Amino acid sequence: MRTVTNVVFALALVAVVVAGIVLRGRLVRGPEPLARPAPRQAAPQPQPEQPPKRPTPAPAPAPALVPIGIELPRPMFVGTPKPVNEPNVEKPLGKPRPPFLAPEGTANLALGKPVTSSDEWPIIGDPELVTDGDKAGEQGCFVELGPGTQWVQIDLEQEAVIYAVLVWHYHTQARAYRDVILQLCSDAAFVTDVTTVFNSDHDDSSGLGVGEDKAYVETFEGKLIDCKGARARCVRLYSNGNTSNEANHYVEVEVYGKPAE
Repeated sequence: MRTVTNVVFALALVAVVVAGIVLRGRLVRGPEPLARPAPRQAAPQPQPEQPPKRPTPAPAPAPALVPIGIELPRPMFVGTPKPVNEPNVEKPLGKPRPPFLAPEGTANLALGKPVTSSDEWPIIGDPELVTDGDKAGEQGCFVELGPGTQWVQIDLEQEAVIYAVLVWHYHTQARAYRDVILQLCSDAAFVTDVTTVFNSDHDDSSGLGVGEDKAYVETFEGKLIDCKGARARCVRLYSNGNTSNEANHYVEVEVYGKPAE
């Protein structure tokens, strides 16, 4: 009986010791931390509706380019050529001029249009000869203006898109005209919005500014000047004598373009 009592007492003592160890561990560690609540997720904000994308329109097709139809006069150099002693004359091409391309429908807008000039009393002919369609260059086919800087002006009678101007001064002799200047404008007085397309005045002797273009020797092909689609109603051409004499001549001027829309 005493043995049983001793065993029970020993077990009770062990239980008390174990309970003390567990309690001491809890006191050292402190209480168990409380679990943190999970952060709340922000409610998704409604996105503004995007307008439907419109398809990008295809670029307009470039107009078809075709050679302009130029009717050339027959070559008619006469007499003994005089040397062209000018400091800024371009070398002759030595072969036919390549075709000039412009949009379909391009035509000579100057044919039959009114012409005025700075010389009220031309030495030979009338300004109307400049747009009569006759490019032969014979006597009676050109107008001769007096010495010094002179001009002829063509009124196309409507705004136009101009692609090229073709001018024949005097092609029965190899000569170069000085200070050849081509200007375009919609103001007949050439005061505002004047566009200078060509200028061979290398020393500003005509008072319209120093030009960067070369003088050239006259031939039956005439001089074709690219106007790059400039818009204008009036076309004015200047010259200041030539390498043969002091006079200024114009056989024909053609203006290739289309009426402005």
